[in-house]
Amino acid sequence: MKIRIKGNSLRYRLTKKDVEVFSANGYIEETVDFGNQTLIYALQRYTLANLLAVFENNKITLLMPATMAAEWELTDRVGFEAVYNELFLLIEKDFKCLDNVAEDQSDNYPNPLLKNQLN
Repeated sequence: MKIRIKGNSLRYRLTKKDVEVFSANGYIEETVDFGNQTLIYALQRYTLANLLAVFENNKITLLMPATMAAEWELTDRVGFEAVYNELFLLIEKDFKCLDNVAEDQSDNYPNPLLKNQLN
């Protein structure tokens, strides 16, 4: 799972394995070790109707409604977005990049734009 924060926006991207873990457990988290502190970012399924984010005790938790999670897990839907307290939230499946990058992308979803480049 990757996190991207820019200004007042928060984006999570999940690989196929991340989505599998989230589907099975309703929860997934990653940590960033800063030496004397740790940042945790997590995705958690919950029962309310809208995406929202909470930041407490060095932990960012993006809460995803169960109905949204089910649609996301079982379909080709790429993601969901919302605005919560002026914070733009986006959760999406992570696609393979079209250009060369050093990171391992073997678990990313196939990029739908790749079909357009081949034609």
